[in-house]
Amino acid sequence: MNKRNILLIHFLLVFVISNYGQKKVNVNLSNAGNPIFPGYFADPTIKKFGNIYYIYATTDNEMLASGAPTVWYSKDLQNWYNYTMEIPPFTSMPITNFWAPDIIEGKDGKYYLYFGNCEIGCNIYGYVSDTPTGPWKKLNENDKPIISNGYPRTGFPSLDAQFFKDTDGKVYGYWGTWVHYNGGYAVGELNTKTMKDMINSTNIPLNQTPKPFEAAYMMKKCDKYILIYSGASCHDETYNVRYSYGDTPYGPFTEGANNPILSTNEDQSTHGPGHHSVLEDGDDYYIVYHKHDYPMTRGGLARQVCIDKMIFENDSTIKTVVPTSKGIENIVKSNVPKNIALNASVTASSYYHLKSLEYNYEYKPAYATDNNNATIWKAGNNSLPQDLTIDLGSVQKIKRVMTQFEFASYYYQYTIEYSSDGKNWKMYSDKSNNQTPGSPMIDDNNRKARYLKLTVLATEKVGLLAAVWNIKVYSDMFEIPLQLKNKPSNEAPAAVSSHKKIIDINAKDLNVDILTEVLNKGSIAGTFSKKGDVSISTDKETGIKAFEFKKGALVLDQPVPKSLAWNGAFTVATWVKNQEIAKEGEILASWCDRREFSLANSYNALAYNSGHYGAVAHLDGHFDMRYNTLPEANTWHFIVLTFDGVVEKIYVDSVLDNSQNMLLSSATDRAKIIIGASDIGENYSGFMASLNMYDYVLSKEDIINLMKKSTPKKTKEPSNK
Repeated sequence: MNKRNILLIHFLLVFVISNYGQKKVNVNLSNAGNPIFPGYFADPTIKKFGNIYYIYATTDNEMLASGAPTVWYSKDLQNWYNYTMEIPPFTSMPITNFWAPDIIEGKDGKYYLYFGNCEIGCNIYGYVSDTPTGPWKKLNENDKPIISNGYPRTGFPSLDAQFFKDTDGKVYGYWGTWVHYNGGYAVGELNTKTMKDMINSTNIPLNQTPKPFEAAYMMKKCDKYILIYSGASCHDETYNVRYSYGDTPYGPFTEGANNPILSTNEDQSTHGPGHHSVLEDGDDYYIVYHKHDYPMTRGGLARQVCIDKMIFENDSTIKTVVPTSKGIENIVKSNVPKNIALNASVTASSYYHLKSLEYNYEYKPAYATDNNNATIWKAGNNSLPQDLTIDLGSVQKIKRVMTQFEFASYYYQYTIEYSSDGKNWKMYSDKSNNQTPGSPMIDDNNRKARYLKLTVLATEKVGLLAAVWNIKVYSDMFEIPLQLKNKPSNEAPAAVSSHKKIIDINAKDLNVDILTEVLNKGSIAGTFSKKGDVSISTDKETGIKAFEFKKGALVLDQPVPKSLAWNGAFTVATWVKNQEIAKEGEILASWCDRREFSLANSYNALAYNSGHYGAVAHLDGHFDMRYNTLPEANTWHFIVLTFDGVVEKIYVDSVLDNSQNMLLSSATDRAKIIIGASDIGENYSGFMASLNMYDYVLSKEDIINLMKKSTPKKTKEPSNK
């Protein structure tokens, strides 16, 4: 990734610390209408083609919102189905950025899909298909963008494009992000003959859309053009929706009344709402937007899609939108029968209790049957198998079970068993070899039972917990719209933890005058080679024998275990003394490859500096974790980093110093385990007595015991000062 793109991404990732976790948020409602579908999705565009509603969105909560390009579809705005679209990759690389998609139907009856991507320049690319769901073909075979970075003026970032079809048939595009310091949004006309050329493009003066950030969306109300956009910061509670209006698609625009019209509500159950589209249904309007999950994932990159009523006072005035957990009334009749598992009694093999500096929250089994996409059951840890048992209260007919796992784009391997007495079980559906993703997963049979047991056996990605947004059970069959089938994955089921200490080095075990290599006594064995200036020394002040790093590192000759890839749990524990603490760098250990994705949460490193990624680095200052209390310089400290698949924590001398919710997507294929530096340098300069690494999480009690057991002892009397 070139410097320009990295700079653009860094601008995107400006993080303001949120107080989301400091208040008690009520999202645990039964039969809630918001979020409207399960999972982490953002930047929604809603369309109705024929009698089916479609929502195209950014797939969130991995690698800077760089999940699979999917679409959700529904006939009733209540029951949604997810499909992974077939989009040809770029010539030079696969597509991992599918940002803020939009779609329009052309005069030729074809469908034109546009989305932003920053892998080969922050541009808007275009594709065409005979159906709203693909398969898609490139509009430009040479990967030429529809709207390029730097258009309509030099330096302008071309992302977040939305297209508006006027009543005269002309189509206008509106785009731009970080516009508060890029001079305002852009507008241009799309050539409807080619559907891939912009003409008459210009920037909208910044003062016509006060306090903007990104995500401009145009609609028309009678003779007025309503330009609705998002302001403040998408990473925290300040994110909001605003609007201006004008008499032409190009403006000039006047700020609307009641701004912002959508913002974080008082109890923060709707937190950081924005980046919207609008559904017009007769004389009624509905705003479709995303909000942050709860408990909130670091940086606001686990967003969820909601819908609420939007009311016009007149043709140029929008009332303040009241965000709700209930959502909208049922404006379309549904053919889906009663879910007989709604609010049924549920037990599980375990459930996750999140305890951090911000949150005390339980991902309860009951959340799997509450029909609420804001709540989810998560197993207590990422070990498998894990099971969930539903008690329907009496023996009933069971013809269909629909399970919404945490990630729609990745497969889960599972079984569903049934029983009349909760003791004797028979197989209802065997998906133990499943490699097809989907949401919901649909399992049909014709049985009678009181109990159903879902057992999650394996996941596609390392470290994903057994987790279910909702499991729904039906006594009658019903039509599934479109009947789209996802393709099976080629990936084998994820590696699992060995539950071992994989790295074990200790300076006291070495009796050498000149250091050249260090044997790893951990389970993956191998040898650390010295690169640069690393030596065995004795700390003169304490008499402790240690590795002394000046501008060097120790690099292991063994591959990074697959159990540490993606979201794998881990613990790193080290005794260090940093004589002078720098503002950046000072990496104690790293085990991921920044070159693989160069995106947020795809990189892991333990650090000891005073900067904004002082403790844990994920993207050089963004989505990272600093020390709340910086460990004192020139003093021996026991520093421990843990991650259990949900939250990462940093301990200093066995005291929890900081924590944050994360989902990692760590790249390890080309990575090396490096001690004393990162894959790009960032060298540590100080003493290290020992370092241990585990491919599982240590508890607080484990950490206290390890500190006592591993405290370095002096090898000779310290010198007098």
